[in-house]
Amino acid sequence: MAMHVVLVYPEIHWNTGNAGRTCLAVGATLHLIEPLGFSLDEREVKRAGLDYWEHVDVHVWPNWEAFEARIPALGEPYFFSTKATRLLWDAPLGAQENVVLIFGRETGGLPRELHERYRDRFVTMPIRSSHVRSLNLSTSVAVALYEVLRQRRSSEA
Repeated sequence: MAMHVVLVYPEIHWNTGNAGRTCLAVGATLHLIEPLGFSLDEREVKRAGLDYWEHVDVHVWPNWEAFEARIPALGEPYFFSTKATRLLWDAPLGAQENVVLIFGRETGGLPRELHERYRDRFVTMPIRSSHVRSLNLSTSVAVALYEVLRQRRSSEA
C-alpha cells in the first residue's frame, strides 16, 4: 500500500524539506516536479538543516509530462486545491491500494490545465476562517498523509 506525494514546481526549500520529513515518517515516496525554486545540491540541503534528507525516498522529474505518464503505474491520483469543493474527508484516500497526492506550488497552486483535465480528482481541506486563504504546503502534505493513514486504519478495524 504505497503512498506518493507530488510537489509540482515547489518554490520554498523549507516546505519541501518538511514534506520530505513527513514522507519519511510515514513511508511515503516524495516526487518533485521541476523547475524547483531552490537547489537540491548537498551544500544547500545541509544548510537547510535537512540531516534526514539522505533517507527520504525522493524522485526528481524534469517536467509534469514525464511524471504524468507514470501516474497510472503509481496509483490513484488526488489533486489538492483551495478551489476544489470536495473535502478530503469525503474522498476514499485510504481505500486505494496505492495513492498519489498531488500539490501545487506555494504561490500559485496547480496549473489551470490540471484543474480542467482532472476536475473530478480534486479535493480541498476545510478552512473555516475567512482570514486564511490556504494552509502552508508542508502542513497540507502532513494533513493529507495522515488522513490516508487514518482512513486505512479505520477500514482495518
